[in-house]
Amino acid sequence: MRPPPPLLLTMLVLAAARPGCEPAWDPEATCVDLQLQTCSDVTYNRTAFPTLLQHRTRAAVESSSEYILLSVLHHLLEGQCNPDLRLLGCAVLAPRCEGGRVRRPCRHVCGALREACQPAFDAIDMAWPYFLDCGRYFSGPEEGCYDPLEKLRGGLDVEEALPSGYPPTFIQFTHHSYAQMVRVLRRTAARCAHISKTYSIGRSFDGRDLLVIEFSSRPGQHELMEPEVKLIGNIHGNEVAGREMLIYLAQYLCSEYLLGNPRIQRLLNTTRIHLLPSMNPDGYEVAAAEGAGYNGWTSGRQNAQNLDLNRNFPDLTSEYYRLASVRGVRSDHIAIPQHYWWGKVAPETKAVMKWMRAIPFVLSASLHGGDLVVSYPFDFSKHPQEEKMFSPTPDEKMFKLLARAYADVHPMMMDRSENRCGGNFLKRGSIINGADWYSFTGGMSDFNYLHSNCFEITVELGCVKFPPEEALYTIWQHNKEPLLNFMEMVHRGIKGMVMDKFGKPVKNARILVKGIRHDITTAPDGDYWRLLPPGAHIVIAQAPGYSKVIKKVIIPSRMKRAGRVDFILQPLRTGPHKFLPGSRRGGLGGEPQEPDQEPLGARRQPTTGGSKPWWWSYFTSLGQHQPRWLLKY
Repeated sequence: MRPPPPLLLTMLVLAAARPGCEPAWDPEATCVDLQLQTCSDVTYNRTAFPTLLQHRTRAAVESSSEYILLSVLHHLLEGQCNPDLRLLGCAVLAPRCEGGRVRRPCRHVCGALREACQPAFDAIDMAWPYFLDCGRYFSGPEEGCYDPLEKLRGGLDVEEALPSGYPPTFIQFTHHSYAQMVRVLRRTAARCAHISKTYSIGRSFDGRDLLVIEFSSRPGQHELMEPEVKLIGNIHGNEVAGREMLIYLAQYLCSEYLLGNPRIQRLLNTTRIHLLPSMNPDGYEVAAAEGAGYNGWTSGRQNAQNLDLNRNFPDLTSEYYRLASVRGVRSDHIAIPQHYWWGKVAPETKAVMKWMRAIPFVLSASLHGGDLVVSYPFDFSKHPQEEKMFSPTPDEKMFKLLARAYADVHPMMMDRSENRCGGNFLKRGSIINGADWYSFTGGMSDFNYLHSNCFEITVELGCVKFPPEEALYTIWQHNKEPLLNFMEMVHRGIKGMVMDKFGKPVKNARILVKGIRHDITTAPDGDYWRLLPPGAHIVIAQAPGYSKVIKKVIIPSRMKRAGRVDFILQPLRTGPHKFLPGSRRGGLGGEPQEPDQEPLGARRQPTTGGSKPWWWSYFTSLGQHQPRWLLKY
């Protein structure tokens, strides 16, 4: 038998040395300076050649399709999983070298990231990159692996001691950097672990966690008939007072609960509260770099993509005005239009929308800066050409009550001087319909009302967007009571269960109120909450396949606890295929979309007819080195 040629013999030896196509590593390596621009922010500065992918020089890495993918991936995925995927990829393309040895990234980090990010790849019809194969290029802790994403925690796990001599209940009325904010929220949740926890709803475009602190008698769980409230700050990065107010509020709620404050204990034992101090942490970094007193009116307002997050939500208000003119068609829970996903949607916006689908929020406030007033929907005028036009929702009375609950206990909003900040709203009681102030589309408050059960107001906390540190304590004193009073408003109206005759919850049942053309729907457990102003109301519960039930309720002018009104629905005798009139959504028919439905998948549908996906144009210049391994078919 003839011996194999030398080249083939070499290939066989290499194949035998790396089972499963996994490249073998020489225990000895020559460490060199890491000079790859895309990987310049990894936690190490020395690498080695050849790499796991057998690139033997820096030039070979930089001209590779794998490296080019890492440099554009955040654009392709619109900021999702950024910079996590890039740092993970750099750990393979530019392996960490220490003391003449190469260390591999940890397999469990890769696995967790793939689970979290796979939907983003599926949404643009892209295969998972082969070089991020967790089984081939990563190792376990027993082999001395390291976490390539440790930079993202960059000091966040380091506890910052309070000034000596101060009790744990002490609140520092200062501006908080991102790392300081995260530490304070985590420390607060640890102090009150039985009623509090922190969690992330996603990442900003630059990779910062959108961190929420939650307060509840059973944190992490939705309790039956316990209403959900969210407060959001810093949607505009340079409007920072709201961010600080929510950081202070978290510490206050924890401390007062532990001290036995009956009001706070009652609030947290009957309400699930979610605080998102910074929806735009990337914009805040831009504004904070200039500092208080030097920040311009717009510097840092947008996110890292230069998008105004409060203009980035779907415009459902225009669709509402169209549907409202059609008799017998629902104009609530409007679906997100398909064309919305064709535009640029910020990861921060997506994160909030996904958050809203996961939790049945009832009440919300968005905290801004630049004036001193409380505004409420609609924010977009019913005549688009009109820049200022009173444009009420069907729940105008309830929204005015919510706005007044904040403004009426705010000392500066009630100040009678017209020369003060916000003095031009004095005759209106420091509240205003948003479109009557100025009209705009894509706002978060309109989206809350028209897409979900949630009622959201907008609070402008003051005329200075980035106040000096010495003003923060006074701002807190002015807003502490309004924040508490507003959250307690979630208990105004009625709540209850909708069940069938066997006691089984009926999800997505409709709760109608005669004279208010805006229905709310039951949560998956069959519970509901309907905010209502004082007076007599006719309330109707109905669902496909069941007969409707009508009840009369009377809401007193003062109430601390929502009235309990349950409904038991009887099945229709005419069969399950008969649907109640007016059950259409948005005139398109069908039932409300499931809360776990992911709209992101609608953004880029798979191509047909064998054509390449839209993102393939990024790689056409690579010729024969095009990354065909990214194609699913």
